[in-house]
Amino acid sequence: MSNTAGTVAAVSTESVSRQERKQRTRQALLNSALELLTDRGFASLSLREVTKRAGIVPTAFYRHFGSMDELGVALVEESMRTLRRMIRAARDDVTSYAGLIHASVAILFEHVRAHEDHFRFLTRERYGGAGPVQQAIGAELKLFATELAVDLARFDYLREWTTEDLHMMADLIVTAMLSTVVELIEARPRDAETDEQIVRTARKRLRLIVLGAASWRSKP
Repeated sequence: MSNTAGTVAAVSTESVSRQERKQRTRQALLNSALELLTDRGFASLSLREVTKRAGIVPTAFYRHFGSMDELGVALVEESMRTLRRMIRAARDDVTSYAGLIHASVAILFEHVRAHEDHFRFLTRERYGGAGPVQQAIGAELKLFATELAVDLARFDYLREWTTEDLHMMADLIVTAMLSTVVELIEARPRDAETDEQIVRTARKRLRLIVLGAASWRSKP
């Protein structure tokens, strides 16, 4: 009985270990692709380059991704998932527009500065890419805006707005945030003063959208 239990435990441990190794290799491929994309577009990236950088044989790539496009889509999802979750948490924690603007811009700034390679990839492929990767970015941004539109509806004077108008406002906010991302990535000089100016401008953009919304009369 004890031998059987020991065998099951050993098999279970081996299975977890194998899964962990697989996950580490998958992450190594994503990280390697991102490093290679510092100053180039995704379309120019080859499977052999990525696997060589990750330290695995090319054939092992297909244990993790069906194609380079699939890897690119995974990069998009990895880049956006955490940001969406963090900003969603900020919306849950604040009840005023001023608080929401301040928290959202602060999170955006900190996340972009901590993950610049991800956002450089996103902005480059959003405006200059093509195919499944660009489509994935568009889908993630649409999801971002949809979640935001749902949350906007809980504010008192927006409860009478149509779904179409809520989505329009959410799209404006997401577009404004994308502009801030580009400014942070392209900031020159890279210093605290420049960052502070970008943050101030980002807050002003969002305040303008909010102030405009206060005068808007949504009609069915």
